[in-house]
Amino acid sequence: MENTDPTELAETANNPFKTYCALLVSVLAMVLAVNNLGGSNTGKEAMMNNILASNMFAFYQAKAVRQTQYKLAADEVEIQLQTDKLTPAAKQLLSDKLAAYKKNIERYESEPENGEGKKELMAKAKAFEHERDLALKRDPWFDYAEGLLQLAIVLT
Repeated sequence: MENTDPTELAETANNPFKTYCALLVSVLAMVLAVNNLGGSNTGKEAMMNNILASNMFAFYQAKAVRQTQYKLAADEVEIQLQTDKLTPAAKQLLSDKLAAYKKNIERYESEPENGEGKKELMAKAKAFEHERDLALKRDPWFDYAEGLLQLAIVLT
């Protein structure tokens, strides 16, 4: 049987315990929403840094392949200079080519001016991996907090 007495309904509506419980549930729901936002951002950050690290490693591998091609070409030119009987002009041309190949080999190893040498790319990839790992370490804590906040709301 439902109570329809207006004075009793007014007293029940003004019950401070219910007001505090409703306020607590509202605050917990707000904290839960902020927690979900933080957890979502942490997941996105981990994924973004993983992609960036992967891109840096791919760029590093491309540089390594090109560097190896130049090393092979330089070796071939050196062998040709040692074994073939060449005219002085041909020897000079091959020597110039060899110097250019060796310069490219060194450039692929380290390019501090634009940060695209193998050494710099590896450092960038490691930094992105570190940032990814930090985000992945933070992510479970957001999940735990979300579960506890949901339990607190249900129990309240």
